[in-house]
Amino acid sequence: MDALTSGIIKSFLLHIALAGMLFASANLQMSKPTVMQVQLNPVMQEEQEKAVSAISVDQRAVERKIAELKQAEDAQKRAEEKRIRDLERRAVQARKDREAEARRIKKLEQQRQAKLAEKRKAEAQAKKAREVEQKQRADAEKARKERLQAEQAAKAAAEKRKSEEDRLRQAEAQRKRQEEEAKRKAEAAEQARQKALQEQLLQEQLAQEQAARAKVRQQQVLGEVDKYKALIMQRIQSNLLIDEKMKGKQCRLNIRLGFNGLVTQANSLGGDKLVCEAALRAVRMADTLPVSKDKDVFEQLKNINLTIKPNL
Repeated sequence: MDALTSGIIKSFLLHIALAGMLFASANLQMSKPTVMQVQLNPVMQEEQEKAVSAISVDQRAVERKIAELKQAEDAQKRAEEKRIRDLERRAVQARKDREAEARRIKKLEQQRQAKLAEKRKAEAQAKKAREVEQKQRADAEKARKERLQAEQAAKAAAEKRKSEEDRLRQAEAQRKRQEEEAKRKAEAAEQARQKALQEQLLQEQLAQEQAARAKVRQQQVLGEVDKYKALIMQRIQSNLLIDEKMKGKQCRLNIRLGFNGLVTQANSLGGDKLVCEAALRAVRMADTLPVSKDKDVFEQLKNINLTIKPNL
């Protein structure tokens, strides 16, 4: 504002200075010239009159010009004054506008601060409300979990109680079944014992009978074996070529026979060499030896050991 006012004043002073210079120049030109009175000839006088007339015309033109300049200067002065008044009015209006704007801005700032305070207050309240809500939710969740745990504990207790009752019922039923099973087993065991005793007695009786039959059979087999051994010895002795050198000497042979008495193998088990050679030769000469068709007798004859003694 001060810079604008200073510029306006400087411009005003400059215009005044220019107007003063123009006015001084006009006054200098408007001073009436001193006319020299010289007696001239008629021609020169006429020309002089024309010159004076011309000077008079120029003087009027100058006066008109000065008047125009003065009017223009007055108009310019009035315009400048009007402009300065407008500038002052506008400056005053601008100052008022600035003051009004400053008041508006201040009011807006106050409103902004108030809104900011309200916002902060609302945010604080919202934060507090959220905290309260969160606490309420946490309390509700805790209560829900505690209720759920209590329900689960009650359910578990009920299931445990039911399971215990079922276990007791099953145990009682199992005890009864075991008692019945034990009774049944005892009865079955007694029956089995009686039956086993009877079977044992029967088996013993059968065993005694079988032993008796086996003994009789064994005696029969042994008798048959001895008989066929004697027959085999007789066959070998009949084929045995003896010498005085064999007197009092013997040889032990192992003979293996087929089911028809065919000699499949004959080996010396030890004894006098001469007797053993003669005995092996006699077995080979016999080719087949007497055997029984009885299986039990043959089983004891198919692989026999014999002691050969020359009859001297």
